[in-house]
Amino acid sequence: MTSSRNDRPGTAPAGNGQPKYADRAYRSIAGVVGGVLLLVLAGWLGGDAVARGTGHTPWLALAAMLCAVPLIIAFTLRPVVYANDDRIRVRNPFRTITVPWSGVESIRAAYSTEMLAGGRKFQLWAIPVSVRARKSAARQTERAQSGGGRRDPFAAVPRRRPGQADADGTVRAPSDRAVNELRELADRHRLEAEAADRPNPVIRWCYEVIAPSAAGAVVLIVLAATG
Repeated sequence: MTSSRNDRPGTAPAGNGQPKYADRAYRSIAGVVGGVLLLVLAGWLGGDAVARGTGHTPWLALAAMLCAVPLIIAFTLRPVVYANDDRIRVRNPFRTITVPWSGVESIRAAYSTEMLAGGRKFQLWAIPVSVRARKSAARQTERAQSGGGRRDPFAAVPRRRPGQADADGTVRAPSDRAVNELRELADRHRLEAEAADRPNPVIRWCYEVIAPSAAGAVVLIVLAATG
């Protein structure tokens, strides 16, 4: 499931007279929960090995934790997509991609969420696609549009998460709703320029994750080979 913060347009008009959108952040709740659980498990097992291990075991445990913890953070807690009126910033496990809306060619979701910019394709790790959620949303839409059969007028109305259904009653999966919102922002703020004039994305590698993980892997290999 994908969550978004501040995903409603503000009431203050922008420079072009249209309403200004607040900053938005999209991330996977399941990924965050899974990452926290993995970090707790790694700390528990690694701490036990350091405290009770003998010989090279404590050093092997420390090296393994140095290698594994940054990777867990990179693939679970780090991915997030930030979007505002000016640009989109995609924070993936090992790099951050920043590009103005005028440089975004398209945003699409098939079996994964992708952004095309600067003639390159970037995956949006923070917005995973769930085929199961899509099928569930399609079934809810079909039931709503068909009237759901005979209904008891005194029956309780089932609660639906806010923002899950569109104005026309179409229910969409969380990832598809996030992609639609990003497409709306891209279409609204894209400049009328030729493809050659579009700005290229700025890519920054996340060395604070790569360096400790690589160092831990090297130490782990050395200790395993000499132990």
